This record gives sequence, C-alpha cells and structure tokens, in this order.
Amino acid sequence: MEQGIDPGAGDRLEDGFRRMVALSRHAPPPALAERLDRLRRLRAMLAEAEARFATAISADFGQRSQIETVLAEVLFVQGEIRHAMRRLKRWMAPQRIPTQLQFFPAHNRLVPQPLGVVGIIAPWNYPLQLTLAPATAALAAGNRVMIKPSELVPRFAEVLRETVARTFGPDEMIVTATEGDLAERFAALPFDHLVFTGSTRVGRLVAEAAGRNLTPVTLELGGKSPAIIDRSADPGEAAARIAYGKLLNAGQTCIAPDYALVPRGTIDRFAAMVLERMMQMYGSEPANPDYTSIISDHHYERLNGLVRDAADNGGRILQVASPDDPAWRSVRKFPPTLVIGATPAMKLMQEEIFGPVLPILACDGADEAIAHINSGDRPLALYWFGTDAAARDAVLARTVSGGVTVNDCLFHFTQVNQPMGGVGASGIGAYHGEWGFRALSKLKPVFYRSRFNRFSDLYPPYGAAVARMEKLLRWLS
Repeated sequence: MEQGIDPGAGDRLEDGFRRMVALSRHAPPPALAERLDRLRRLRAMLAEAEARFATAISADFGQRSQIETVLAEVLFVQGEIRHAMRRLKRWMAPQRIPTQLQFFPAHNRLVPQPLGVVGIIAPWNYPLQLTLAPATAALAAGNRVMIKPSELVPRFAEVLRETVARTFGPDEMIVTATEGDLAERFAALPFDHLVFTGSTRVGRLVAEAAGRNLTPVTLELGGKSPAIIDRSADPGEAAARIAYGKLLNAGQTCIAPDYALVPRGTIDRFAAMVLERMMQMYGSEPANPDYTSIISDHHYERLNGLVRDAADNGGRILQVASPDDPAWRSVRKFPPTLVIGATPAMKLMQEEIFGPVLPILACDGADEAIAHINSGDRPLALYWFGTDAAARDAVLARTVSGGVTVNDCLFHFTQVNQPMGGVGASGIGAYHGEWGFRALSKLKPVFYRSRFNRFSDLYPPYGAAVARMEKLLRWLS
C-alpha cells in the first residue's frame, strides 16, 4: 500500500499538539480510574487488532512470521500493560521521604505528576512493541500521547492510526501520518518529554531538535553489542543462543549480538557450530516463512556492501547462500552470514550491522575482551557466556553497557522490573515498568511545614538568639 503525500499532515500535527497542550495545562490530572480505563482500552485494542497488526507488519517487511511478531512484540506489550495496571495505584501514591531532624515536625513527600504531552518517534524494526510500550508508560503516568510511526511500515501505521482513533479521543492519544518532513516537524515540537528509538545518527538529530526547546528525551539507540565466549563456556550452547539472538527478526534488532569474541584458536570450530545452528533454525531456503525479510532494498544493499567490503579487506565469508542469488534477493531474505578475521578497517566493524551478519573475532581472555569493548562507544547490550565467575565479574565491573544478559542473548530487555536504556552513544534515559512511569512523570518534592516549627526565630534582625540557633543547627547538621 503506497501512501501519497498529505500536504495538510504537518498542520494537523501542530493543531493536535496545541490542543493537547492546552488540555494538559487546564484539565485536572487524570485520576487512577481514568488511567486504568485508558490502559484497559489499550489492552483491548491490542487484543482486537493483533492479527491485523501482524499481517500489516509482515506485509511491510515482505515476510515476517506471525509467531515472531507475537513473541517479540504482542506478548511483551501485553505484559507491560498488565504490570502497570496491577501496580499503578502504588506508583501514583505520594512517597514518604525522610526529613532532617532540624526541620521536625515538618515532613516531606515525593508526588508523581503527569508531565503533560509525550511524543513518541517509533522505529520500523519492532513497530508495535516500540510504539505501545512507551505509550503504556506515558498513559500510566497520566500523560497525553502523540505517536509518529516510521515511514518504512506504512501498512502497520495505517492500522495503528485507525485502531487508536477508534479507541482513544484526540485529547488522549494521536497517531500522526508518516510521510514528508513530518519526523523533523514532530521532533521540533516542544513536548514535555520525547521518546525516540532508532539509530545513533538520527538520535543525535532528534536530541539536537529537542534541545532547542529544552525538551527532555529518552533515546533508545543501538551500537555494536558484543557477545563474549569465555574459555569456560559450552561452545555449542553459546553458538545456539547467539544464532537465535542474531537471526531473530533477521538481525534487525537493536540489542542483537553485533559480533562475537571467542578464544583464539577456536574460531573455525565455533563458526561451524553457529552456522549449523542457524541452518537448523531457518534452513537454507529463502521461502522459509519463519525467516524475516530485510525491510527495504536499500537496507539489503547496505548489508551486501558491508559483506563485500569485509571480503575485499581480507575477511573470510561463510554464507548459507549468496545474497546476489535472485531467489533470495527477490524476497529480500539476506542469507545468514559469518565473517571470519574481521578487522577495524572493515566497515562492518565501524557501524552497527543491523542484519544477519556476524563477525567472529579472536580474543585471549577477559582483559583483551574488556580492552576491545572499551576502545569503542558504550554498547546498548553485552552478552557473556561461561562459568568462570571471576572472568564474568571482571567484564561486568570494567565495561559499561545499557544492559547485560549472562549465558544468553536479549532476555535482559524482557525483564519488566528492570530498566531498559542505553548509555552514551547507545542512548539516554530508560523505561519499562515503574522505570517508565517515573521517566514520564514529574516527581515533585513537597515540603509540609508544621505550625509548630520555629523557623521564624531565624528571621532578622539577627542577634544572640539567632547565634544560639546557628550553633544548634550546626550540631544537628
């Protein structure tokens, strides 16, 4: 389904934003019952339109398994909504905060308040999850929500726009059009908070646009997330789990293992294991409905170019098939690919791969792995495989990353009680569960003075009594 350019989309975006801002400033903040009602409607919308979402996403990609959409997107969002609904009353309650002795009998409270209007710029790789998960946090926090879907998933965007319009009023949640310069205009609006998921390059542009309005941002970006296979690891087990983490959504996952560091002298054996596991999972036929297509011809050619550059620079390429094979190219299925002997000179070691291509590098122990990781930007994810607790703890202590899964891939992202967020070039801020509620709320400190406080004793004119009070305050402090 091709979308034509809508010349009025930008004006409607700004009109809708202005209405939401006006309401957020004048209407009382939504109470618990209203927020729960919005979350119930979101849950019902997801359940009612689940099959349509999956069909639209598959059509936008060219092919993606419905099971993959359910596992990686639908169930995740359902869990986020359920978790928020069960805990929202506690999250909204003012928190008791200790009060210093010298201010007794006054007391402190930390009061969560809605920020106002939250903007969400969503990516194409997990368009349902990375749209509705932050929307869940925003609604739970009592905000109004505007969503800008990716232009690369127009069918999904249309289904989302239609279902949201039927489920929510324009004062609660709006899904914008996708075409033209709308992303730039969206990022330039003075939101009370802006959530962006996407590449580091675009994230910098979003942060720059938001910065002009002093809009706080949550940036979920990416980077080169390593998988470290320690000598104490079971290589077959590690190979299977890395193969799955790499090929889920055909590697178009921001927390996919980007490259593997394996003990020197074991590369060929480990590569053979990974390729064997990949074949067991997805076979060698492009028609396999379980294997996801690359989102666009441009992205397919980019991956092909990375592999060619690696080969030109001395890398040894292991592939299930040639990406130039018409059978694979016609359905945009990029064959699972391993690159042996990757070097810093290769483009695939200079940028996030975001596809089913896995460089495998030799590494002698934890110290060398740590040095390699710390020589680049902070990764969004890190994966460590093994049983040597000392080596594991050294890597955890001496590297900084957005999150870590030990002896598997991806699963730290699915923990609703843990925050998800990057660090440095891989992101700013975090959300999920209560972390999302807090990120999209203003946690307002409130000091309640008691009528028994004697603060007026410190008022001028200053004299001996104030001097005595000063000594007491010094002692109490």
